[in-house]
Amino acid sequence: MLTRKQHELLMFIHERIKEGGVSPSFDEMKDALDLRSKSGIHRLITALEERGFIRRLAHRARALEIVKLPESASPSLSVSRNKGFSPSVIEGSRGKPLSRDLQPAQQSENTITLSVMGRIAAGTPIEALQEESHQVAVPLTLLGSGEHYALEVKGDSMIDAGILDGDTVLIQRCDTANSGDIVVALVDGLEATLKRLRRKGDSIALEAANPAYETRIFGPDRVKVQGKLVGLLRRY
Repeated sequence: MLTRKQHELLMFIHERIKEGGVSPSFDEMKDALDLRSKSGIHRLITALEERGFIRRLAHRARALEIVKLPESASPSLSVSRNKGFSPSVIEGSRGKPLSRDLQPAQQSENTITLSVMGRIAAGTPIEALQEESHQVAVPLTLLGSGEHYALEVKGDSMIDAGILDGDTVLIQRCDTANSGDIVVALVDGLEATLKRLRRKGDSIALEAANPAYETRIFGPDRVKVQGKLVGLLRRY
């Protein structure tokens, strides 16, 4: 299964090769997907290659070959030269269009219903999924003040903090955090990950709770806090 950005890039490459017989440049891909740097395109290209959707042709500039397209690919998908790729709306498994906005929380005497806004990587960062996939009832005792949402955890980089693959983490929406908080961090406007935030001088470190993963250090302008962990749910 492809992330939204991977799907957009694959279809953009497909359309450009079909139109002109040559794959687009990395700058063209960056502009089409409205990304800030070409490093994000490199990561998306690598992910598509690893999943078998594209192939890089050796010793040739701008040489990408489409191996296959996802089953959900639609012939109506198109690219705007000025505004980037504009996919059609994809409906969720519950038969309702996915929304980029949080649905109003519904509260009973002991619980509140939160939006589950996709999956978050506790491992190698993945694309941020800012769309509601479903809702979950949460005990009020697990939450504090303010606005909250939930995310499903994918990966094992936070296991030593008691966060396992498949858990549902409860996140308090905020844009600042203290050093040592476990946060939802958006890196370069593209990748979302669940990590412990550490401030090191003018830099920000995103620290795993698993010795198998390295701490990643970024400049402050590359990391945006989207919320901090306040609780989790687990099914057995």
